[in-house]
Amino acid sequence: MTTTLTAPTATPQASVRKPRAVERLVAGQATSDGDGVKLTRVLTQPLQRRLDPFLMLDAFGSDDAGDYIGGFPDHPHRGFETITYMIAGRMRHRDSTGNEGLLENGGVQWMTAGRGIIHSELPEQEQGRMEGFQLWLNLPAADKLTTPGYRDIPTGEIPELHLPNATVRVIAGESQGVAGAVQKAHTEPLYLDLHLEPGATFEQPLPAGHNAFVYVYRGELEIDAGGVRTPVPRERMAVLAHGADSDGVRVQAGADGARALLIAGKPLNEPIAQYGPFVMNKQAEIFQAVEDFRAGKFGTPPGR
Repeated sequence: MTTTLTAPTATPQASVRKPRAVERLVAGQATSDGDGVKLTRVLTQPLQRRLDPFLMLDAFGSDDAGDYIGGFPDHPHRGFETITYMIAGRMRHRDSTGNEGLLENGGVQWMTAGRGIIHSELPEQEQGRMEGFQLWLNLPAADKLTTPGYRDIPTGEIPELHLPNATVRVIAGESQGVAGAVQKAHTEPLYLDLHLEPGATFEQPLPAGHNAFVYVYRGELEIDAGGVRTPVPRERMAVLAHGADSDGVRVQAGADGARALLIAGKPLNEPIAQYGPFVMNKQAEIFQAVEDFRAGKFGTPPGR
């Protein structure tokens, strides 16, 4: 059963007095990854500094099994966390630390690569829709080589905030008194899945120094910055502007309603060195990661 908290109708939503404006709208880049899985890379490498501590956001979704059937066979990671959120479909996770889990509709897989892990994500379906997102969250330098970890969060364990015209799935962070399934001290990530009925308005307080963005994946919405309204169509990411006196974000769904991800976090303000699936702070650490992987220090690949 889903853990839910219903906001009393007599209680107004959290007040946002100075909502953030939209700095820019971003259209993702069509690409493929793994064994030919078609996807859209929404948060690309050039945006990593601007949206620190987030490194990447991929959106995938297709009714054609040929677009996803190859999945993501054994591959390594070091230095960050991956958060996979499944909207529709079934994906099996296995990794070199012995973890295994089935990611299903509405569920989340939160994996900490730390000092090194090899994992696979393979579809457990040959037809039907496969849809979801993978977000990469950086680790601070002090935790880059932490022990790898893995957590399955079934849909019933994701808290929900119920408002008169909206449902908010609180994956990480907190929204209007509802604590999310995951809390992280260093980057303080907020990860909300907003389900808004036509015309519904939602407000979320945000610390002024946190980087934040909204990605619309159903319908469309407007971001209201104190009367300046910016339409955000489907499959667009709105990067939210900073402001010393800004205290949150206000969105309103269009005539057909909207579903969107609202993601924010505290920047690490550390150097970023990336080579494919390895994200460290220095190039020398990247070279070491490659050497360690080749030497088998990430463990036995789950496919063997």
